[in-house]
Amino acid sequence: MDRDLTGEKPHFRPAKRTTNPYRLLVIIGLILGGIWILLGIDRGNIQPLFQPTPTPTRTANSFVMEGEAQFKAGSLEGAIAAYQQAVIIDPNNSLAFAELARIQTYSSSLLSTNEDRYERLNQARTSIEQAIAIDPDNPKVQAIRSFVLDWYASNPLVPPQESQSSLNEAEAAAVRALQLDNQNALALAFLAEILVDQQKWAQAEETIKQAVAIESDSMDVQRVYGYVLESLGQYRSAIEKYREAVNIDPNLTFLYIFIGRNFLSLEVNNRALEEFEKAANINDQLGIQDPVPFIEIAKTYSREGEFFAAALNAEKALTINPTNPNTYGQLGTIYMKARNFEGAQPAFKCAVRGCSPDENQVALELIGEGVQVDGMPLTSGTVAFYYAQYGSVLAALSRPNQDYCPEALLVLSEVRTKYPDDPIFNSIIDENITICSIVEGRSSPESTPEP
Repeated sequence: MDRDLTGEKPHFRPAKRTTNPYRLLVIIGLILGGIWILLGIDRGNIQPLFQPTPTPTRTANSFVMEGEAQFKAGSLEGAIAAYQQAVIIDPNNSLAFAELARIQTYSSSLLSTNEDRYERLNQARTSIEQAIAIDPDNPKVQAIRSFVLDWYASNPLVPPQESQSSLNEAEAAAVRALQLDNQNALALAFLAEILVDQQKWAQAEETIKQAVAIESDSMDVQRVYGYVLESLGQYRSAIEKYREAVNIDPNLTFLYIFIGRNFLSLEVNNRALEEFEKAANINDQLGIQDPVPFIEIAKTYSREGEFFAAALNAEKALTINPTNPNTYGQLGTIYMKARNFEGAQPAFKCAVRGCSPDENQVALELIGEGVQVDGMPLTSGTVAFYYAQYGSVLAALSRPNQDYCPEALLVLSEVRTKYPDDPIFNSIIDENITICSIVEGRSSPESTPEP
């Protein structure tokens, strides 16, 4: 009988298998390969799949474009930072170095002290000399060099001999730019500015008109035209030209400051305030902390005898930059005009002599903490803080039981030593010496002591 029909379950035995050595080698290889990949990923030698691609490196040109945009927006510090990155990436880019120098020079007008402006102008000189070293025959580079050297020459901290030398170099650079390109409007404009500073007003006016005929839509050209007219005392016409510059670049706050100062020359204080407030509002929109517009507003209110409003704006400027000695001097001047000699004295001390955080009563009251302030050296720009303000306030506050006259006489002596032939200075100095002689019980005024 067939076993399949008996109902018994069949019994199967698996066939005997033999191991395939090649298959085993493949499996071992895959395992070892996987371990190698994992170790590579862990060490960073192998990047995992589907990761984002690396961020591409920015080019020098992208930073140049950013610098241009920042300048147009009115953020000069942002523009400087962008051009600095551009020249790091491309150290042979002469035009990037030149634009950096141009913006550094303009930005110096937004700084409050001669020391800060001097430092920034030296930075501009370094930038433009690098541009010249790369491409001395580029007319734009030579034109901007003339601009940088002219503004540097005008800083009060530059010694007279060096100032004259710098002004001569500036003229030579502008002439060289015009030799390379006689239709270079920028070179003509900056040459006109140099001619004003050389007191060659007729030549300056003729030269700036040539620049405008070539390129009337240049902020630099219109700004210099305003400067030329301002130097001629044509303040209303100067305002018109500065406004032309504003129409081209409406976010440059230094242009509003120039317009405001011309309105002050016309004694139209309310219009000056409007311009200074425009500058402050632009800074506020851009998030720029700049004390200069508030200082100008404070000085304008002070001219009108509105000392409370003046003090508020000067105090605002000080909270923005509590280490700036010029702001302390401006605030002290306002307090003094308001007959607040007690408030003026510590402000002038910080401006003239400097003050430690413990001595800085002004910052302590305004921002809640003392701040170190370095005093300003005696220059033509700061001399009024020395003799007409600090020295006068110390003399006015002196009493037999609280004598500030030794310090007052020392300050006044420094002024007399540096400016021995100035009749206005000497008149005020003599007046304060008389006050101190009365306070100290002397029968007749004595000369100020040697510093």
